[in-house]
Amino acid sequence: MSARRRRLGVTALAVLAPVLVWLVADPLLGHRLRIADGEQTLDIGAAPVAVVALLASLSGWALLAALERFGVRRARAIWTGAAGVVLAVSFLPLVGDGMDGGTRVSLSLMHLAVAAVLIPGLGGRAHQHSAGVHTKGLGPANRTTTPPAGPAAD
Repeated sequence: MSARRRRLGVTALAVLAPVLVWLVADPLLGHRLRIADGEQTLDIGAAPVAVVALLASLSGWALLAALERFGVRRARAIWTGAAGVVLAVSFLPLVGDGMDGGTRVSLSLMHLAVAAVLIPGLGGRAHQHSAGVHTKGLGPANRTTTPPAGPAAD
């Protein structure tokens, strides 16, 4: 599987994960996810959840691709650190007023669900095959040899 195809699959899963959290919180448990801003109330539905997750996923993929493209040393490690910072910052709006505890917990779980898919999925180690490295096994110079069992012959 190519790196592009694997990353596309990770992006799709990162969009699906928070939508599943929304499905449990809103339709199944019956807790409407709402954010109040003064006199306006924003109902959070499945479509905005999916769109925000898609935008976050594509942004993360683009940053990682740019780091790799420009040959940044340790691109995945840098990207993983950046992803952790973005995750931490994404919780800042959840500490303010305007939402009840259930909405706050649901949104937190959505953020964690996206990160749980994206960080290991995009930032994790690439498969040798997708990285273009093919191994055909150990050659004679790379084989380890063990001494025969039994008494040593002198």
